Amino acid sequence: MTRPLAAALVLSAMACASGPPPPATLDTRSDTCRNCRMVVSDRHFAAQIVASGEEPAFFDDLGCLRAYLERQGTPAGAVVYVADHRTGDWVPAPSAVYTKVNGLETPMGGGMTAHADEASRKADPAAAGGSDVPRSDVMGQAGGR
Repeated sequence: MTRPLAAALVLSAMACASGPPPPATLDTRSDTCRNCRMVVSDRHFAAQIVASGEEPAFFDDLGCLRAYLERQGTPAGAVVYVADHRTGDWVPAPSAVYTKVNGLETPMGGGMTAHADEASRKADPAAAGGSDVPRSDVMGQAGGR
């Protein structure tokens, strides 16, 4: 391989590795909540904090994420993801919409859900009749980078 080609490949690989860390894969049989230590058994209520070179921190409930962020904050370079309650897809926390639904059973009883956007929330029967939750009520001062 020629030197210019090798250099181009290295630079290309470095460019692909930059950017925010992607969400980690959740194992609902064995990954535990960083806050309450219960198994994160329902992806639809889950959240996670990921940072390059660190183990992901999973949470079984948005209330657990909030409690953890209040105590620990968000590590530098970390990204917070929440699961869209309707689809189970990971969504960057700053762009999610949050809902409090009285009577909705969540892992820790907080009754909060997250959705990728307003359209996903409207399509989720579980969110019907819920009230908006400001992002800061979930993310605190961390803001959900």
